[in-house]
Amino acid sequence: MTEAPQLGQLEKHLRSRRDNGRKLLIPYVTGGYPVEDWPRLVEGCAEAGADAIEIGIPFSDPVMDGTTIQESSSLALAAGADPLDILGQVSKIDVDVPLIAMTYYNICYHMGHRRFASQLSNAGISAAILPDLPLEEAGHWTKAADAEAVETILLAAPTAPDERLVRIVERSRGFVYGVGLVGITGERSELATSALEMARRLKAITDKPVVIGVGVSNPQQAAEVSEVADGVVVGSAVIRRVLDSGNIDDAVEFVAQLRAGLDAG
Repeated sequence: MTEAPQLGQLEKHLRSRRDNGRKLLIPYVTGGYPVEDWPRLVEGCAEAGADAIEIGIPFSDPVMDGTTIQESSSLALAAGADPLDILGQVSKIDVDVPLIAMTYYNICYHMGHRRFASQLSNAGISAAILPDLPLEEAGHWTKAADAEAVETILLAAPTAPDERLVRIVERSRGFVYGVGLVGITGERSELATSALEMARRLKAITDKPVVIGVGVSNPQQAAEVSEVADGVVVGSAVIRRVLDSGNIDDAVEFVAQLRAGLDAG
């Protein structure tokens, strides 16, 4: 009989907070944007009540990301951001919540699975999301990640049949990322009904934390989907506030509003 995998740092942390009645908030920050002091945005998100923080490592062809995150990634790349530079800055960030790397498989493959996993671990990253790496092709990466105690978070799409969802849930570490709608990241005026359905399907088959992202755009939507799910990932709505004003504090205040909305719900 195969032993159940030991829980990693991120999953222990999120389970503990969830089991104490807290709804989970995971904001997304683009590594390298704003160019001068993006680590301060990460630290501000933690202070505003984030339970973990997703840090995007910019890539030139971000197939999952909509225009807002694409724009922030392009600005970071134009300023010279590269994966090792981003991770070097991450290693100096002082926060008391786990950090998650989000990037694309090309970067991992180019660097090499073991080296990439080691670099993440050395930077203090607890987990990684590679949205364009399907479950069926993830074996080499997950083996390298497991060896470095980097939790591989897998995405569950609304189009996935029940049998596939079970396999995704079994292999996902840290939490299960339920994709709220068919499409790319970006703000939406209303929460998609598929987000609630995705949360229900996942909660029915796993006790791992279930977090919904893509299309969650404001405190009301975050609270609504978290009535079913354990929490939310919010990215575009955070980054847009920096793009619009150039002020990190506007994004930090928005994260605080998300926290208040979840707590009130």
